[in-house]
Amino acid sequence: MQIIPSGLSPYVQSWSPQATTDDDVLSPGPVAALSAVLDLPHPVSGAGDPLPPLWHWLYFLRWPAQQDLGSDGHPLNGHFLPPIPDRQRMFAGGRCLFTRPLVVGEPVRRVSSLNSVTTKQGSTGEMLFVTVRSEFLQQGQTCVVEDQDIVYRSGRSAGGHPAELDTAAAARSGQEWQFPLDVDPTMLFRFSALTANAHRIHYDMPYVTDREGYPGLVVHGPLLVLAMLELVRRNSPTRPVRSLSYRLRRPVFAGERLLASGAPTDQGAALRIATHREERHATAEVTFV
Repeated sequence: MQIIPSGLSPYVQSWSPQATTDDDVLSPGPVAALSAVLDLPHPVSGAGDPLPPLWHWLYFLRWPAQQDLGSDGHPLNGHFLPPIPDRQRMFAGGRCLFTRPLVVGEPVRRVSSLNSVTTKQGSTGEMLFVTVRSEFLQQGQTCVVEDQDIVYRSGRSAGGHPAELDTAAAARSGQEWQFPLDVDPTMLFRFSALTANAHRIHYDMPYVTDREGYPGLVVHGPLLVLAMLELVRRNSPTRPVRSLSYRLRRPVFAGERLLASGAPTDQGAALRIATHREERHATAEVTFV
């Protein structure tokens, strides 16, 4: 693990958390719940069926005691949370390799480890990039290997966003696959509950505008990724996903008219999330088996 000398690096030079192992059961209930949040007519999977890619985010949830949450709603402490002061967390992206589908209704084991820690200087200051790798196993066989990239900074910065939101303008795309998504505070609340996410930027309007400097409630990054993957599930239902990489670029806010769009490529598909003000809030690339 290589650390670039910087203002943040002394805090993590000796930080080396050990791997963790957790067990869960992929019960059908969360799948049915997310299917309802996405307005699907019936659950996408039941017991014995393959779990759609990245829907394992509905499992292995952590519920800290209320006293163990910070003022922003995030946990104060955690095994893979870097020990830096005034920590602010942002989900930046990730990669996933699917060797075989996870099966709904069966036990699954997750083994997570710290993969890398680096510091970079961005336009708004120094940032710490932490990548956590998780392997998901069923019946002793590795089914999914996932890397998640989380960016941390010390202190608050939410500049560069619109002062007011235009909730009437629609995004446009000439791409073959399209999935419009109207995200309101109710949807954000339900998705937060499904993923045990207590971050106040997703439900507390006074907090998000006064403390964080955003013009509205922030749409969850994982919800944007799942919306992009919904394009694949709807348009190429018979082609199993082999790999996925995604990047979260700029925030989207509740009330804005989102459009997930994409098109098939030679080996998979290229996907993105757009609003009227930005063509690529999030992007993803998928390859098929």
